[in-house]
Amino acid sequence: MSKQIYNLAFVFPGQGSQSLGMLSDLATNHNEVKQTFERASDVLDKDLWSIVTQGPEEDLNQTQNTQPAMLAAGVAVWEVWRKQSVIRPAWMAGHSLGEYTALVCSGALSFEDGIKLVAIRGQLMQEAVPTGVGAMAAILGLEDHQVVNICSQVAENEIVSAVNFNAPGQVVIAGNIAAVERAMLAAKDAGAKRAILLPVSVPSHCALMQSAAEKLDPYLLNTAIDTPKMNLIHNVDVTSHNAPDVIRNTLKEQLYKPVRWVDTIKFMSDQGVTRFIECGPGKVLIGLNKRIAKEAEHFSIYNSETLNAALDGAIE
Repeated sequence: MSKQIYNLAFVFPGQGSQSLGMLSDLATNHNEVKQTFERASDVLDKDLWSIVTQGPEEDLNQTQNTQPAMLAAGVAVWEVWRKQSVIRPAWMAGHSLGEYTALVCSGALSFEDGIKLVAIRGQLMQEAVPTGVGAMAAILGLEDHQVVNICSQVAENEIVSAVNFNAPGQVVIAGNIAAVERAMLAAKDAGAKRAILLPVSVPSHCALMQSAAEKLDPYLLNTAIDTPKMNLIHNVDVTSHNAPDVIRNTLKEQLYKPVRWVDTIKFMSDQGVTRFIECGPGKVLIGLNKRIAKEAEHFSIYNSETLNAALDGAIE
């Protein structure tokens, strides 16, 4: 019998955490990893594990490949955890794309439907903004309101907005490339420690994604969604929802509205969560979460060593 722990949250990373060879160590010792990727490959009719392990990196970083690869990776880690431990979290959340992974792992969305949705999502996002038109950049060292104001001041009838509130002093902006570059210069003038253009192919979570959201809507409407088995906090409103139609709408809005990650972690912390486990690959979220919930314990699972550490840390 599984045991749900109220002060435990599992979180799932989004696009940007991928890397060639991710989860290879975990796959060597746990069959669940390759089995999960095989299921995803069957849905997509392409060898996703080969793309992840052999590349080339350009293929892995194509949005329509990255998104199902990241969902499969998060679910694979979750399946390994379920095999190794009876402990289950009372809370889940996912950063951007990771929200779909959380929905699968919470029982709200079937794995096959999740893979189909994120593959379509990635394709629609790529089609919405031609290569070279949009951009994203990380602004480090300014307050959230400063970044929001800068974007408003330099837009000049183009799109640029704060889209990922990732950690105190770390905000990602997105929009038309010229407007993003103007915002980067203005941020540096305002005292930002760094303004870094990100190596992404689409400007996520800004108004340029509105057309992709409208095209995704029919696919969401035709996908079965159930009530999550734990509290799943959504990016756009930092709220847990049970109604399938409301969940569908949050996923639609998530494409063109900001990811409120700081608020998400703070909310769960305020509800009594004292341990956060990131279901890999990588350790992007653990770095952010440690800065948001400083008193909590933080773990990230992406290989056998980190799995064992998380298993030990989850025991009360």
